Amino acid sequence: MAFTLKKRQPLLADDQQDFAQCHASTLVALPEKNTLVAAFFAGAKEGSGDTAIWLARSENGVWQPAVKVMSQPGVAHWNPVLHYQHQRLWLFYKVGKDVHSWITRVAVSDDQGLTWSAPRELVPGDPQPRGPVKNKLLVMSNGEWIAPASTENARFWDAFVDISADQGESWYQVAIPIEHQHGEAADESALWQGLKQDALWECDLTQVMQWDGVIQPTLWESKPGYIHALMRSTRGYIYRADSSDYGRSWCPAYATALPNNNSGIDVVRLDNGDIVLACNPVAGNWGRRYPVALLRSVDNGATWSQPWVLEEGEGEFSYPAIVQQGGVIHLTWTWNRKNIIYQTLTDNN
Repeated sequence: MAFTLKKRQPLLADDQQDFAQCHASTLVALPEKNTLVAAFFAGAKEGSGDTAIWLARSENGVWQPAVKVMSQPGVAHWNPVLHYQHQRLWLFYKVGKDVHSWITRVAVSDDQGLTWSAPRELVPGDPQPRGPVKNKLLVMSNGEWIAPASTENARFWDAFVDISADQGESWYQVAIPIEHQHGEAADESALWQGLKQDALWECDLTQVMQWDGVIQPTLWESKPGYIHALMRSTRGYIYRADSSDYGRSWCPAYATALPNNNSGIDVVRLDNGDIVLACNPVAGNWGRRYPVALLRSVDNGATWSQPWVLEEGEGEFSYPAIVQQGGVIHLTWTWNRKNIIYQTLTDNN
């Protein structure tokens, strides 16, 4: 892999006790003042009415206490996604009782996240969760935005992309095709323990195991117009789809050899063209969420290195977010729902 681990820090100090659980971090590196901004949702537990969007800032290597930036009493908040461009910071996030009823809101900041506009619906009146669902949006070589998105209904999971040619003012939705199957049964002895603890917002476990499909894409562009998606799946492996027309059409999603535990993944395309994937390299529907690791591809995702483990041992180390700036790779991931870990690496290749 040829990486060197640098600084590792928890985002939250031991004395920050504003919430019981936190999850689903997003991260941007700002060019001004050596600043990083991370966001996550936090509250009593995932899906509870007190969950809100929290934001933490790091300036010159020091993380400041996290602050609540988006909340509404009695309304669950989920999956923030940050994007920075032209000195403006965008914050996309979901609201709703559960994943089946999500809608997307967006707010903007012109002072690097210190203050925010009032949130608004991303696509007013659309009942679908438009825009980025977990992972960062991609600015394509033609200047357009493409956001990795997905829906989870009562039976099937489906991925799509949302394209914007006007920096988020309007969006064009394109499906990523997949042929659905019967949901995959799971070995209960190998299940992620949080599945039973959270009961997936009081869903019946038998029903959960019947869900089938792909969600939460992560995107990269290999050459102008050629966009690629890796996706979390219910089928034990990461799925992939490809587009050669700036995301206007996609081949049907197909299985890769990469194991997936039906948990979040993220990729970044390095300055040298290599692809780095952050994931739990574990197979099986709702499999355990440890270790968290990196894999590298030097051939646009055709083959991958062996996993390079960042954190191991029993626990939940999940939902990584990964970005690169100036030769430095920045990551965050969930640590046992109690904290968000921040890690930096340098690429020795």
